[in-house]
Amino acid sequence: MIAKMILHINSSGRYTDSITRHVSDLVVEHLKGDNVLQGVIKRDVAKGLPFVNEAWINANFMAPPERTEAQKMLLHFSDELVAELKASDYIVIASPIYNFSIPAALKAWIDLIARAGLTFRYTENGPVGLLENKKAIVVMASGGVSIGSEMDMASSYLKLVLGFIGIHDVTIIDASTIDCLGDDEKLHSVKSQISGLIELTGY
Repeated sequence: MIAKMILHINSSGRYTDSITRHVSDLVVEHLKGDNVLQGVIKRDVAKGLPFVNEAWINANFMAPPERTEAQKMLLHFSDELVAELKASDYIVIASPIYNFSIPAALKAWIDLIARAGLTFRYTENGPVGLLENKKAIVVMASGGVSIGSEMDMASSYLKLVLGFIGIHDVTIIDASTIDCLGDDEKLHSVKSQISGLIELTGY
């Protein structure tokens, strides 16, 4: 059996009683139980990521051989995030819905990993994603917007972005109705739900 790597991304601004954090932990636990693992990469984007600016954009669009040392340093963190994606077989993204969309921190992560020549390339027929043979599980929760409804611009956006970089095997788990913060009996029930959801989608 080939060893697998999991990239676990958290984006909720809440740490105590965060549903997406708890449920995504259970998803990772399930994947760890069903696979021989190389490891789990944890990336908590809610702790803060740099936003792209003019200097970063200029460095990104400069041909690699022509980049100055300063430009290479500007792109170093972005290169690290891209390397994490490339190394992973499973990408577990935990995202609440804020104001109908994703948290700004998660959008910052997307801006840093959507790199022409690294995660997608331009062709005469349009852009083509370069990250193939990966599976994404997106754990979402909202206090007022129904996941999959017309008001939910978060899940459709994440599926679009992941597909853009080549990850088309995407499962959305609606964690809004999953109460995983209770006793051991309730937690066992939640684990069973997670297992069933993932198995039904081929994970």
